[in-house]
Amino acid sequence: MSSRDVSVEVQGVSKSFGSVIALNSVSLDIFKGEFFSLLGPSGCGKTTLLRMIGGFEVPDDGSILIEGSDTDGLPPYERSTNMIFQHLALFPHMNVWDNVAFGLKMKGIEAGIIGDKVKKALQLVRLEDYGSRKIDQLSGGQRQRVAMSRALINDPTVLLLDEPLGALDLQLRLSMQDELRRLHKSLSNTFIFVTHDQGEAMAMSDRIAVMDQGEILQVGTPEEIYDKPKTRFVANFVGHTNVFDGHVSNVGNNGDFEINCSGLVFMGVGEMKVVKGQKVSVALRYEAITLSKPDNEVKGASCLGVVREKMYLGGMFRFETVTKEGLTLTADIQQEEQSKLIKEGDKIQLFWEPESLAVLLE
Repeated sequence: MSSRDVSVEVQGVSKSFGSVIALNSVSLDIFKGEFFSLLGPSGCGKTTLLRMIGGFEVPDDGSILIEGSDTDGLPPYERSTNMIFQHLALFPHMNVWDNVAFGLKMKGIEAGIIGDKVKKALQLVRLEDYGSRKIDQLSGGQRQRVAMSRALINDPTVLLLDEPLGALDLQLRLSMQDELRRLHKSLSNTFIFVTHDQGEAMAMSDRIAVMDQGEILQVGTPEEIYDKPKTRFVANFVGHTNVFDGHVSNVGNNGDFEINCSGLVFMGVGEMKVVKGQKVSVALRYEAITLSKPDNEVKGASCLGVVREKMYLGGMFRFETVTKEGLTLTADIQQEEQSKLIKEGDKIQLFWEPESLAVLLE
């Protein structure tokens, strides 16, 4: 994308609270119309970054541009952003209509214009018949939609969402994920979504930035983040992964290489440049592995082991195995006839495609 397609530019932003570094020279481009998620554990800096974009926190260093304009010194109400907070911040003494209209009334907009805008905003979230209801008469999902309607009524360039689904139960959270996806597809606004839930980020996002300890570790599509993590933290934080430390034991003329992890040899493929003896780690997703009764061992794409534990997870089995080299390798296998027959204590062969292996340099 060209520079004019960038909605939000974060340039070398740092922020500390006393001795705690919340953000450490963070840079990031978020494109127009994207559903972009900031994903990471509590305290990683994702909410601080979101609040800076919205003008609720001021960077110690660096700058933030929205639609190409520097936001330095701009208060929240002068930015083309709106924020949905985790606890929604709805007014309990007002009905739905007045909650949605509140911001426009504070700006002194004419009553007729307010009426038209509130009607359209409530239609957008499918609450057009709920205007007269009080907030305490609504379900959790309906309150979420009121908050979305209020945030979208001014048609902000960027909608900021600070873990808005965090307080909902699982089924309602899944339903609201669908609602957010539908809403985003019907609009041209940029959505920036903060969450610690990797499943949530994967389900809704065009791209994701994985954060830890005030830094962005990787930016990519959900598929890129999941299939090709760049660091051990990303591999472990997103999904279920076997991670092993090792070293490059051989490099072929075609660029393929072997990684020795305590005697178990993995084949590395792709464009990564490594040298013999280099320390690396490998990541192999649980579901990338298949099992069978022992056959012929194929170097780099399979190994022999013994099933130490078998767990039923509903629709699949999780097998914790110990390879003949002494490494623990866990596999998630769909429930099928062969997986049903494999028992704890059985000798088995584990297979994977070399392309499913991620090589980690950090």
